Amino acid sequence: MSPKTGSPLLTVTGLHKSFGTNQVLRGIDFTVHEGEVLALIGPSGSGKTTALRCLNGLEIADNGVVAFAGGPSVSFHPDTRKKTASILRQRSAMVFQGHHLFPHLTVLQNVSIGPLEVQRRPKSAVLEQAAKLLDRVGLAEKASAFPSSLSGGQQQRVGIVRALMQEPDLLLFDEPTSALDPELVGEVLTVIKELAAEGWSMVLVTHELAFARDVADTVVFMDGGHVIEHGPAAQVLRNPGNQRTQSFVQRLLNPF
Repeated sequence: MSPKTGSPLLTVTGLHKSFGTNQVLRGIDFTVHEGEVLALIGPSGSGKTTALRCLNGLEIADNGVVAFAGGPSVSFHPDTRKKTASILRQRSAMVFQGHHLFPHLTVLQNVSIGPLEVQRRPKSAVLEQAAKLLDRVGLAEKASAFPSSLSGGQQQRVGIVRALMQEPDLLLFDEPTSALDPELVGEVLTVIKELAAEGWSMVLVTHELAFARDVADTVVFMDGGHVIEHGPAAQVLRNPGNQRTQSFVQRLLNPF
């Protein structure tokens, strides 16, 4: 896919994060445009999931700025409070690697609890929206089911609906298929691809490079806490300019 030319939606500047003596992010910069799908790729331990979590205030960076167009903008520093960082969730929603559903709540209750309890939206409107979105991902008949009765792929689709229910400007996906059995991966990737086609802005951490090649507009390759290469998906995944990127891409796309 070609890069989107929409207005910048999110700008990340100079993001640093350490866990003890381990420097995980060493000054990360990138921009996400409206309607763009940006894929963060790289080896395990490269910092991509930590970077993603900083965009949603789930990790508190040591330094750097995460700024949405029109606000909020969070300037991270040693005194940044979690409450300050959490305002980023006004504009973004996370789909986690694990499903993180409440086991004692039904599917409908899981996807509705945030809009009802946190956003304080009218119950009738929330339930109507939830019913439409569950139908949208093929789970209308599972509204009254509990998570334990669902397959991993169905649970992950519920997780996607839960994120969509927040009506975010930016969807964040953290390895959304890594916990799934291989035969269930396709149903989740299909939903994500459909959302991309509808124009949702996304940042996607993934090892599914063939999928990233099909759905992403832009790819950021990270290694050792640095951005090593950043460009159009077709360029980075088919003809990378950096030797480290080339080695990583070839190994994942041609494992045998």
